[in-house]
Amino acid sequence: MTLRLGDTAPNFQQQSSEGIIDFYEFLGDSWGILFSHPADYTPVCTTELGYTAKLKDEFERRGVKAIALSVDDVESHKGWINDINETQNTTVNFPIIADQDRKVSELYGFLHPNASETTTVRSLVIIDPNKKVRLIITYPASTGRNFNEILRVVDSLQLTDNHKVATPANWQQGEDVVIVPSLQDETELKERFPKGYKAVKPYLRLTPQPDKD
Repeated sequence: MTLRLGDTAPNFQQQSSEGIIDFYEFLGDSWGILFSHPADYTPVCTTELGYTAKLKDEFERRGVKAIALSVDDVESHKGWINDINETQNTTVNFPIIADQDRKVSELYGFLHPNASETTTVRSLVIIDPNKKVRLIITYPASTGRNFNEILRVVDSLQLTDNHKVATPANWQQGEDVVIVPSLQDETELKERFPKGYKAVKPYLRLTPQPDKD
C-alpha cells in the first residue's frame, strides 16, 4: 500500500512493548507520530528513540503521541529499551510496535524492496486528530531524523489548520506567516489579522503570527 498526504491513516492492532495496541484507540483525539526503524539494537535508531523520549513534554504540549515500529519481537524491544535508557540517559515513554509479520509496515509502505525486503526503512508519518496523513518523510538508514524539524512541522500544521495562513521557508514559532492567496476580502482580512499585513507582492502578504500576542 502506498500512502499519500490526505489519506486516512490505516488502523491496526499489533503487539508492542506496552501490550496490544489498537492504533486508533491509542491516538484518541491526539495528533500522532508513527516512525519506523530498520531493526532493534541499531546505533542511529538508538539515538532517535532516546531523543524522542526526551521530547515528551514538547509532544504533550502540542497534543502529540509518539509510537515507534520495528520488525523485531517484544522481548527484543524490551532489551533494546534498556540499552536506550542507559546510553541516552532517558526513559523510553512510548510504545514500540513489534511488527514481526510486517502487517503494519505493509499498511504504511514502510517496506522498500530496493532497500531491503525484510527490514523497514526509516520513515515517519504525522497523523492529525481526524486520522488524516499530514506528513510523510523517509530518511536513508545512515541519516538520523531531525526531530526539531518534525516539531516545526507539527507547529505549522496546527497553526495553519486554525488560521488562513501558510508558513514560509525556515519558519519558526513567533515569526511572520503568509496569508493564503484565496483570502481577498478586506473586511475579513482586518478581522483575522488586526495587526495588519505587508504586501510584498499581491500574492505574497506577510502578517505576524496570529496566535501570538
